[in-house]
Amino acid sequence: MPGGERVIDFSDGPAHLSMRYEQLVIRAEDGEGQAAEVTVPLTEIAALILTTPRLTATQSALAGVMRHGGSVIVCDDSRQPAGMMLPLNANTSQTQRMLAQIRAPVPTAKRLWKQIVQEKIRAQAATLLAAGRGDGGLPALAPRVRSGDPSNVEAQAAQRYWPLLFNDANFRRRRESPDQNRLLNYGYAVLRAAVGRAICASGLHPSIGVHHCGRSNPWCLADDLMEPYRPLMDSAVVELVGLYGPDCALDRRSKSALVSVLTDRLESKGEARSVFEWISRTSASLAQVFLGASDRLLFPDGLHHAPDAS
Repeated sequence: MPGGERVIDFSDGPAHLSMRYEQLVIRAEDGEGQAAEVTVPLTEIAALILTTPRLTATQSALAGVMRHGGSVIVCDDSRQPAGMMLPLNANTSQTQRMLAQIRAPVPTAKRLWKQIVQEKIRAQAATLLAAGRGDGGLPALAPRVRSGDPSNVEAQAAQRYWPLLFNDANFRRRRESPDQNRLLNYGYAVLRAAVGRAICASGLHPSIGVHHCGRSNPWCLADDLMEPYRPLMDSAVVELVGLYGPDCALDRRSKSALVSVLTDRLESKGEARSVFEWISRTSASLAQVFLGASDRLLFPDGLHHAPDAS
């Protein structure tokens, strides 16, 4: 990443950022509502993600972050990146990564999409198992995904997955339906924003996808990378539906439950990190694939290991 490796996401406020002796000074409230101050060396910062509207920052703090190679990402009310401030003098990492992304050969993009679809199907199977629905035969579908998924195994898996997930043979994923689809819509919007922020923090451009494409879609790459993480939101919606029924209101309670998915911790190879941290690592691994330093994306094992499954 440009600068260091730390991505600091200011999702809650209020907070004030300033600079002192080449340190970013963060003044915010602690858990008891008291003002607290934390400092972070500017050399450690890869990106600041300014999500909360209750944040102020001095010019010297923002300039200092970028002078040391970090970027600053400003999000809108929907928590999606509205714009970026990039370092011009610190290094060429940002340019190098975007050029590599643009020049990625078609076989590489197809190979990446194959891995994404396989991870998604395995995660869906784990979600079904955790919900006590069996695996729907999905694990047998994952190996059938070929480069680029020309047979659309992803859709075949979805046809099995959705009716089983909600124990309703008539359930379909329809964005306009006034049922649990409303909860899914909101959860996916939260997830998409988180993935978009991680992509920008990794020095990549979110509109240049490996599979999704569209002139009117500025988040094609986010739509690609979020696919294996969708079942985490699905699981949260299943829990809400179990408690309050398919007509569960999209209110503060349900929104809070869906947003909290990003702070849930997943284990993988002895590491326990939040979902947002894993998303950031997935995005960083994609940059390494584009640069030729790796041939696979990194996804946590926790995505496709059901809690009660062997």
